[in-house]
Amino acid sequence: MSAETPALPDPYVPGSGTGDFTVGHYDLQLEVKLAANRLSGRARLEGTVLQTLKRVELDLHALTVGKVSARSGRDPVKVTKTALRDGRLIIELGSRLEAGADLSLEITYSGVPRMLHGMWGEIGWEELEDGVLVAGQPNGAQTWFPCVDHPSVKSTYSIAISTDAGYLPVCNGLPTGHRRRSSREEWTWEVRDPAPSYLITVQIGRYQLVAVPEHDDGPETPADTPPVFLAASTALLKRAQDALGLQARMMDCFSRHYGPYPFDRYTAVVTDDELEIPLEAASLSIFGSNHLDGSWASERLVAHELAHQWFGNALTLRQWKDIWLHEGFACYSEWLWSEESGQASLRTQARRAWRGLFVKPRDIMVADPGPELMFDDRIYKRGALTLYALRSALGDEEFAGLIRSWVAEHRHGTVDTDLFLTHADLHARTAGHPEGFATEVMAPWLFESELPPFPGPEAS
Repeated sequence: MSAETPALPDPYVPGSGTGDFTVGHYDLQLEVKLAANRLSGRARLEGTVLQTLKRVELDLHALTVGKVSARSGRDPVKVTKTALRDGRLIIELGSRLEAGADLSLEITYSGVPRMLHGMWGEIGWEELEDGVLVAGQPNGAQTWFPCVDHPSVKSTYSIAISTDAGYLPVCNGLPTGHRRRSSREEWTWEVRDPAPSYLITVQIGRYQLVAVPEHDDGPETPADTPPVFLAASTALLKRAQDALGLQARMMDCFSRHYGPYPFDRYTAVVTDDELEIPLEAASLSIFGSNHLDGSWASERLVAHELAHQWFGNALTLRQWKDIWLHEGFACYSEWLWSEESGQASLRTQARRAWRGLFVKPRDIMVADPGPELMFDDRIYKRGALTLYALRSALGDEEFAGLIRSWVAEHRHGTVDTDLFLTHADLHARTAGHPEGFATEVMAPWLFESELPPFPGPEAS
């Protein structure tokens, strides 16, 4: 059970999370009635007290709380009062708990989930034409279960979902059970690798879940490539298999460059609805029917979401200001796949991105863009160019070793910009470069608003 102190308060999401309590495991028992879009749940949170407290605050949005009980170790802890206020579930305890104490909370709740509305649009549990989609980034987990909704708190999960017969709820991790009860079906899923609550999801639809054939690309294909699955409706399944069949090759490509895939399996879900953008979650990505057109514009997004399994889901930012560590790496991975698949070279893609940035406003700092700009496309492109600049300075082999060691050392942990700079400087110094070499290369891209020249000897 993780006891790392959450990186709070986070000015990008000031109303989410808590520095008093961290959760090591969630056990969620959910019943979903699709016609009414109604959710009933029982959540057990097994956690650790980080600071002496008599009150615990959790994130929970627009749902009604029933019974709340608490235990510390084997001893029950009296709950004297509960209240819901401004998206916070406040639990008053009858006795004080010291830092380091175990605390288990069991909460029943119900209602019609409502999405969060904010500067990033609508977030969280969304009712579809025929099913449910959950898009949790950055703090939408609270729309469907009580949680510490912050990326620096990583937990494991057990999820049981009862829903209408004929529908498949697809969650993160591994399916562990299925049973039928009259007009209802229950599915259970297990997330064994720690992930923050915003990366936990449930997608409900009339889905079929099928395996994607393994790809054998010769002796360089990693031996431990995990199983890849696809969930889509009968009407879309053939199109989805054709459009997303490249995922197995992408998995091989990224595993060679970044190290082993960091979860037990990978699943792509395709909704019958069209989606503006695809979404990633831990061990899973969600695409709309409009992403099955076979174009490079869609293919690069498939690569982008898969790359997030390493950068974002296994290595997760500690605070949202460091989002370039997710999006810059995923954008760079698009270019890597472009070269691997024969579309355009990495350098060509980087040059195109630089030219696009050249004509855009230069009023953003990649390493701390502010909450309004945290999903700005310039973060993605300049973050990727930061990595391209470092690769150009170090050489392909040294850069590849740096990234593989970065992933290996921080797998399923939390990271930030300073940690990456320190790691890169150490790796560069070991390779014979002067002290602070990597930081000197990356600093203009990360900490200055002006666009640096295109990296490399042929820059002009």
